[in-house]
Amino acid sequence: MNASLSNLKPILALFFAERRRSLLVGAALSATTVTAGIALLGLSGWFITATAIAGLSTTTAVVFDVFAPSAGIRLLAIGRTASRYGERLTTHDATLGVLAALRERLFRGWSEARAAQDLVRRPARLLFRLTGDIDALDSLYLRVLVPAGVAIIAGVVASIALGLMHPLFGLLAGLLLLTAGLGLPLAAGRRAARHARRRAYGIEAMRVRTIDLVAGQTDLLMAGRLDAQCAAVAEADRYAANADERLNRIDAGVVFGFGLTSTILLSGSLLAVAALAGAGSITAPTAALGVLIAFAAVEPFGALRRGAMELGRTLLAARRIAPRLSTTEATQRNNPPAGGLAFSISAASAGYDTEATALDTVTLDLKAGEKLALIGTSGAGKSTRLALLAAEMQADRGTVASLEATLLTQRTELFRDTLRGNLQLAKPDAGDDELREVLTAAGLLADVSALPQGLDTPLGEGGIGLSGGQSRRLALARLFLRDTPLWLLDEPTEGLDGPTARDVMRRLVERVGDRSLVIATHIRREAEIADAIALVDHGRITEVSRRGEAAFEKALNRLRPD
Repeated sequence: MNASLSNLKPILALFFAERRRSLLVGAALSATTVTAGIALLGLSGWFITATAIAGLSTTTAVVFDVFAPSAGIRLLAIGRTASRYGERLTTHDATLGVLAALRERLFRGWSEARAAQDLVRRPARLLFRLTGDIDALDSLYLRVLVPAGVAIIAGVVASIALGLMHPLFGLLAGLLLLTAGLGLPLAAGRRAARHARRRAYGIEAMRVRTIDLVAGQTDLLMAGRLDAQCAAVAEADRYAANADERLNRIDAGVVFGFGLTSTILLSGSLLAVAALAGAGSITAPTAALGVLIAFAAVEPFGALRRGAMELGRTLLAARRIAPRLSTTEATQRNNPPAGGLAFSISAASAGYDTEATALDTVTLDLKAGEKLALIGTSGAGKSTRLALLAAEMQADRGTVASLEATLLTQRTELFRDTLRGNLQLAKPDAGDDELREVLTAAGLLADVSALPQGLDTPLGEGGIGLSGGQSRRLALARLFLRDTPLWLLDEPTEGLDGPTARDVMRRLVERVGDRSLVIATHIRREAEIADAIALVDHGRITEVSRRGEAAFEKALNRLRPD
């Protein structure tokens, strides 16, 4: 539990860094609402009782002031309504703003070294961090922190008010309120934590398995696993439902506990005020005031019930998210290489968490302005080397120094947006003239101009609406927008027909200028533009040859022809 609570520190720090004033104002308004409610109920009871007693005698009825109490009741009613409205508006706006900032911080964290690789390998589970886990954190402020603070204030206020009638009465009432009112939710939260976590795991498993069922139903049907996957979804649903049932039982126990506490407090208050009124220490209207204050003081503690039920889910979300918030927000970059070099890899080793070492003690340099082709079998470590140079992952040992780089991966990453929006990912302030210029360089301007909406043409997810060749050219145009001194390309023409692939390579060579270029490839047409070829085998550089050497032609001949 202590470890889980420690995970709340970076989240609370973000809460108060983003919306400190709004959060404090919202808490103050919530306390004002509860205090006004207690005062309103107590004053109303006092006024009704006092009016009834005053009406028994003509003399007291004439001199009794009904205007001041009634004005106070109206003021408290209006103030309670206004503060309740302001509290809801302020607290929810602040919470939504903080959660939006949290999503942005988390998403930026996934752009750091290694994190993007994790996102690719586990998209469904990490997407849950942006949705379910962050949504769970709205309970932290709205259903835990604010209700707890308000309940404590209500207990203290009620204790002081009752203590004015008799110190022992106020002390005992305050102790009962704070002990039972805070103890019941705390005990329930501890009991419910395990079941709340199980419910979160069950819902997450159900979502992931449902996504797998929908997205992979063809493969599942062909493999004869469709019924098994449906059964897995149902099993996750039963797991979550069982946790829900346990939580409902605990919740019912908390409701019973608060009901018992309220009964004990009211019974004790009735006996106390009766004794005090019989002894002449307080009047009958004051006795009614005391009973109603005790009755109203229990209500704020009941608001902690929902927070207690969700505390386990909130702590689980904090445990998952907090490590990512603790990382630096600075963009990962490699150190610049020595003068005249595009990059320098010295005795570097790197790998992924779930895989064997992909690079093993690699040393390799490239002069600025030169082009290098990395060749080798699939899984030899070519893409890993590009990820190191792009600073998308870091070396476990050794050093990697490179100029600022742009990576064009094997996959054409296009999004559900317009053509303009997909291009401006590389350069947000690029104007239409610049966009048309890079489209021309990529050989796509004629196709875009033929579309009715031109650059404003919307694309579906993954670039739906464009052919494979057009999608690759659009990605190439986006690369052209990135004016970095080092371009990294991972099989840039894989899957394209011969004429399209050769045209893409020709345009790439025309555009590269004096930039440095590294291409990971299996195809001759991509490697033959290089000044040097490095053969990669099991994570090691086994041979480096330069243009004009016999080994260079031998390396080209090993590659797949156009």
